[in-house]
Amino acid sequence: MRKNIVRIQEMVIERLLFLCSLFSIFVTLGIIYVLSAETFAFFQEVPLYKFLTDTQWTPLFTQKHFGILPLISGTFLTTVIAIGVAVPLGLLSAIYLSEYASPKTRNIIKPLLEILAAVPTVVYGYFALLFVTPLLKKFIPGLSGFNALSAGLVMGVMIIPMVSSLSEDAMHAVPHGLREGAYALGSNRVQTSLMVIFPAALSGIIASIILAISRAIGETMIVAIAAGQQAKLTLNPLVPVETITAYIVQISLGDTPHGTLEYRTIFVCGMTLFLLTFMLNIISFKLKRRFQEIYD
Repeated sequence: MRKNIVRIQEMVIERLLFLCSLFSIFVTLGIIYVLSAETFAFFQEVPLYKFLTDTQWTPLFTQKHFGILPLISGTFLTTVIAIGVAVPLGLLSAIYLSEYASPKTRNIIKPLLEILAAVPTVVYGYFALLFVTPLLKKFIPGLSGFNALSAGLVMGVMIIPMVSSLSEDAMHAVPHGLREGAYALGSNRVQTSLMVIFPAALSGIIASIILAISRAIGETMIVAIAAGQQAKLTLNPLVPVETITAYIVQISLGDTPHGTLEYRTIFVCGMTLFLLTFMLNIISFKLKRRFQEIYD
């Protein structure tokens, strides 16, 4: 009798877990359906080639242009700046925590570093606008009040924990025998860290960087507050730019009537953002699986 009760409980738990997994899949499919339906309606009025090749994005102006390139360039610019900050600092932090810090120091510093990920992004946005931008103006007189540089720098600080934590986990998972072998051959700690441990953990490190890129591409509040909302096809970090997420926020404020072509632009932007992050996540997943297969 007791075995039957235990078996029933396990079956119920298994069914609940299965339903939970199905729920997440259905939510994803629902998002894809909504984006696809509105995107299809958008492309019935705007040719795809104009969307991909036009260098102007002015859907709210009298002379309407629907070229996604200015939004992509703004997203690319802020993301590159953020990765330029997060990758060096994150990797150096990971190397220190994995190879140099004592277990006690590691248990203290790593949680403190991950606090950066817990700060609300709106706080980062106002920090970039009210502190970083005025500070940069002292060294760069031509810097605009809204610019990609300050937004990218602060966004890079925000994603440092993602690079450092995941990279440190990858380096910490490298078998200890590789370290001992390197030391036995006469390598010092720096040589062991950079020429043995780092290459062995490279798949996991690359996966962490790609996940950080996905996080930077999808960031909303920092770029909406600090980068400005001027869609320009430029790679100049000193001028205002508009990212895909910032444009979605702008239209979502409620001033654009539902069902109009202008309103559908947020769905086609959302689909573009979804495809970008989806491809990056697939690459990250494959690299992570390869990393796990090597050390399983």
